[in-house]
Amino acid sequence: MTVHSQLTRMGLFDARVPRYTSYPTSPQFAGGVGPDDFANWIAAVPAGSEISLYVHVPFCRRLCWFCACRTQGTVSDAPVVAYALMLHQEIALLKQHLPKGVRLSRLHWGGGTPTMLSPAAMRDLAAAIFAVAPLAEGGEFSVEIDPMEIDAARLDALVAAGMNRASIGVQDFDPQIQAAIGREQPFETTQAVAQMIRARGVTSLNADILYGLPHQTQAKIAASVAQLLELSPDRVALYGYAHVPWMSRRQQMISSDSMPTPEERLDLFEVARAQFLAAGYDELGIDHFAKPTDGMAKAARAGKLRRNFQGYTEDSAPVLIGLGASSISRFPQGYAQNASGTADHTRAIRAGQFSTHRGHAFAGDDRLRGRIIEALMCDFHISRAEILRDFEVTPEALQAMFAAADRAFPQMLDLTEAGLSIPIDSRPLTRMVARCFDAYAQTSAKHSSAV
Repeated sequence: MTVHSQLTRMGLFDARVPRYTSYPTSPQFAGGVGPDDFANWIAAVPAGSEISLYVHVPFCRRLCWFCACRTQGTVSDAPVVAYALMLHQEIALLKQHLPKGVRLSRLHWGGGTPTMLSPAAMRDLAAAIFAVAPLAEGGEFSVEIDPMEIDAARLDALVAAGMNRASIGVQDFDPQIQAAIGREQPFETTQAVAQMIRARGVTSLNADILYGLPHQTQAKIAASVAQLLELSPDRVALYGYAHVPWMSRRQQMISSDSMPTPEERLDLFEVARAQFLAAGYDELGIDHFAKPTDGMAKAARAGKLRRNFQGYTEDSAPVLIGLGASSISRFPQGYAQNASGTADHTRAIRAGQFSTHRGHAFAGDDRLRGRIIEALMCDFHISRAEILRDFEVTPEALQAMFAAADRAFPQMLDLTEAGLSIPIDSRPLTRMVARCFDAYAQTSAKHSSAV
């Protein structure tokens, strides 16, 4: 039996499975977590510890049709200016609750398009953040950069503020595909921005590229990856495009008839994967590649790769605080999400309170299952010894969980005394295997089958 036929038999090409950047996943968040919980969880951060901070800037000069992120278009700078002022108020509110001496292991600005901020706004925002929690030694300050919305002055401001990692969205360099997804971005423009970033001493460069786009063929994705490799990114995210026009209205601009089949999507991924491996990149998790010298590659080799809302990371901080509309925070106690609408979020902040409107407080075996799923997504292996050491679960109960997954994917997994592993040929199934340990997905499936 071929690998394709085995994957078909397991239902890979029909499955809709979460990306598992959290557990439980965000659709399971509910209204039981509010501003007071968020404030209390911040106050419980140990004094002098390290945390991560994410700042969401939801505005875009153009709304790319493929994107399902929470963003809003604007041709005027006025909403961006007002939003930046609100962020300063939110940072001041954070300062009221955050214990003394906390430092940042990671600071990330995402969106949207954070590079829509003016140079002065960038400098002021970074200064306000670092006045509350400075960057720790060896800390990382990364920014998502739109090559079509950046210039020398803004790059200078970011570097002066301490940016030491930049992330560029590529998606695909083929003009037909760019037109089909509403994101025209010439290779020459992207190349020039990458050179500007390198010239300013930023040695760490990330890039995102998509497979499964309309009109994408094996030859086209190979050509785009070859061009991307000319930029020599230190780290690459090879994401699968999720075509969900019933959820993201702007995706209705993309013709469903031009989409590759699920089987073709896997072939597109394999073509790109082979190119990155041939170029000397390490493969990390299900969709990342990095130069062996990159911090994430080193973390993966050491078994310290982790997963959060930005995808894979080597950051081990137990707390991630999200600022801005729709941002999600992670604490040892659970998850908290800010109001999704910019107006609702701003209204709460201006009234002197956080906008937290939903989340999830950990209960039962959430932490156990979350760690199992993270281990599968990061290492393709669940260590029996680690789980028994770190969690209150009996060997019999853990074995039962492993055995259930093994039965769901007969002859596709390795179940041994060491634990449960996903062999190389079965790794396209990783998210589906992870779902076997998702108690909320199992409950939903039972309810659905009963209807």
